[in-house]
Amino acid sequence: METKTSVKITSVALNHQDCYDFVADDSCGGIVTFVGTVRNATKNKTVTLLDFTAYEPMAVKEMQKIANTALAKFDIHKIAIHHAVGPLKIGAIPVIIAVSSAHRNAAFKACEYAIDTLKETVPIWKKEHFEDGEVWVNAHP
Repeated sequence: METKTSVKITSVALNHQDCYDFVADDSCGGIVTFVGTVRNATKNKTVTLLDFTAYEPMAVKEMQKIANTALAKFDIHKIAIHHAVGPLKIGAIPVIIAVSSAHRNAAFKACEYAIDTLKETVPIWKKEHFEDGEVWVNAHP
């Protein structure tokens, strides 16, 4: 049976092509990807680094639940949800979501559902580092 989901938390740099290749299929007319990147500012403060921490056993379980729900809820073929942990510099990629479907609308909706739900339910936290200090954000779930 073909694997329909790829879920991963890693301290190794994420690779967009890996996610794309996983979801690509000749039966699919649309592939949608979301690539989150570390930006250099938040709330008018210069960001120097983001540091991501996860409760990995639960995070992987929740990410798999999101992937399974997306497969059941939307008419999609495959989904990949990958998240990085550890310190990430400006421009680095902390999250990639890729979704394939026969038609683009389902892939767009599933991708949006996956990133929105991930940010709400998955136990991954980030610490923003500034020139003058640091602060934890996303203090949920």
